[in-house]
Amino acid sequence: MEHFRTSDPQGWQEAVEARIALDERARQLGLEELRGGGEGYIIPVVFHIIHDNGPENISDAQVHDAIRVMNDDFNRMNPDWVTVRPDFVDLVADVGIEFRLAQLDPQGNCTNGITRTESDLTYEGDQAMTQLIQWPRNRYMNIWVGASANGAAGYTNYPWVFNNSPQNDGIVVKYDYVGSIGAGSPGRSRTLTHEVGHWLNLRHCWGNSNDPGLEENCSEDDDVEDTPLTIGWTACIVSGSSCGSPLDNVENYMEYSYCSKMFTTGQATRMLAALTSTIAQRNSLWQPGNLAMTGVFEEPQLCKVQLRASDREVCAGTTITFVDESYSNVQERTWSFPGGEPASSTEVAPLVTYTTPGVYPVSLTVSDGVLALSYEEPSYIVVVPDTGASWPLQESFEGLSELALPDWRVEDEDNNGTFELTSTAAFSGSRSIRLGNGAAQSGTVDALISSTYNVSDLGSMVIGFRYAFARRQPWNDDVLRMYVSTTCGATWSPRKTLRASLDLATAPDQGGVFVPDTDEWGIAEATSFGPTTFVPDLRIKFELTSNGGNYLYLDDININGVPLSTTVEEAVETNGIHLAPNPANERCLLYTGPGPLEPATLTLYDAVGKALHTRTGYLGGNGRVEFELNDHAPGLYWVVVHSTSGRSSHRLIIQR
Repeated sequence: MEHFRTSDPQGWQEAVEARIALDERARQLGLEELRGGGEGYIIPVVFHIIHDNGPENISDAQVHDAIRVMNDDFNRMNPDWVTVRPDFVDLVADVGIEFRLAQLDPQGNCTNGITRTESDLTYEGDQAMTQLIQWPRNRYMNIWVGASANGAAGYTNYPWVFNNSPQNDGIVVKYDYVGSIGAGSPGRSRTLTHEVGHWLNLRHCWGNSNDPGLEENCSEDDDVEDTPLTIGWTACIVSGSSCGSPLDNVENYMEYSYCSKMFTTGQATRMLAALTSTIAQRNSLWQPGNLAMTGVFEEPQLCKVQLRASDREVCAGTTITFVDESYSNVQERTWSFPGGEPASSTEVAPLVTYTTPGVYPVSLTVSDGVLALSYEEPSYIVVVPDTGASWPLQESFEGLSELALPDWRVEDEDNNGTFELTSTAAFSGSRSIRLGNGAAQSGTVDALISSTYNVSDLGSMVIGFRYAFARRQPWNDDVLRMYVSTTCGATWSPRKTLRASLDLATAPDQGGVFVPDTDEWGIAEATSFGPTTFVPDLRIKFELTSNGGNYLYLDDININGVPLSTTVEEAVETNGIHLAPNPANERCLLYTGPGPLEPATLTLYDAVGKALHTRTGYLGGNGRVEFELNDHAPGLYWVVVHSTSGRSSHRLIIQR
């Protein structure tokens, strides 16, 4: 709040005036008067699940359980309230607020009150995350669930703070503090009860700070008469007494004691004073017209088929869990899994195994006994080989007719153009990959993803590629990232990042369509790979995050390395083969050892795995093969030998 006060003095003054008005309203009106003799208040709720396909993508059932916990707590239906210390049991309040998941969205379409948005902002849990999606605060209470809540279990603010900033109004909570089931737990399930208390103008029992246990808290107050002054508690010491009171209300929902069981009558009065006020439009939520517009008066109807999979990219032989998230009132369902085992199911969450690489559809039909709805995802599951092609990889895109598995596939979630094969430019040969991202909005992400490669026998590895890119304007800062996956694409680790503002641009800024000349290509490589990277199902992903730049080109993607059994020295000797001199200058000799003669192919690669030239000859017989090196710049190279006996890789240093 200090930032608010100093950065916007006028806005802060208006907020303070709203706070004073709420405080005065709570003092003047009694609990029964605020209830108005009615049956209580209903608040429509929407949960926005912001996820990165991890455990933070909690189930519908966990959300429903969170609603149950809140309704129990705000209506004195929680079974544990009767165990409150005798000193406070007569103060336990039935607040009279019911929370219902919305059944109609802002456009009047059916909903289950749960949205799901995929974004890595889930790991931040800050204001940027909440701006991804928000429904009008005068019609819904917005709750955002993320992998992080900006370092807390959850957070929100008072209505007087939100009064003139509707874009920030709502509650953010960490996924494992939602409800008591799934990723949640009973001990953490009261977090939303606590945060809704703040959202309805309750302070912590020790006052207006997030720091319990301090002596100076005894001079603070929560502006509620029936909660004793307290320093605040972070442990369930129900006999605790501080600030001169006979006993502290340690079991209050607005404590940090993790044994919360109650609101007091005074707290209920303060919350209802906020809920019935125009400040932050809280009084709009429970009006009959809004309850009808959000559908919370209606019995849930079957209106949408929705499905989810635990993984969408897997290696052959992997089992996937599918979940039917259709809503509402589903009585029967039939799944179809072409390419899977089983090929069909009627379960809510069937387990399906895919053994053959390919791209497969999934369909689901649901019924409430009267109405039946069907939905199909045409290319939903991607299955790649569990043991991929052997290294070295030398991908120049010359022989491909399309970017599709079993070689490569693309992701274009925004449907605004993505990676494509092109003959407009190439570093070698006549074809490369191009991404025309100039029309993409800033932040648009496109990906090029490989199949699997077997690098399990390597002890070291180099992944290299050629790239060409130009900015349109000096402020363009497009970002190209290269990732690897050792989990068949379930998770990805970044291994190389190139930014337009630093090292991605290979040509001057230009407004027209960028077509690189032969000298306008860069080279990048990733070399630092740990032993856990050398798996039989390694995958590579190139991902461009657009920021207004011009075309991007990729070519000559290569994987090369040294087998695990090879000892690399300045003079490498494997099965009688060695290079000398090494380091070399103008030429180098490969000595073939004394064994029997056998035909062999010897290929010289640069550091990123591009084949420079190939020689054929024989191993054995104490022979030798000469490599001319004058045309090659100083640096690291590899000589790879293929013969009927196997394959070996030898490091060569050119030094001048």
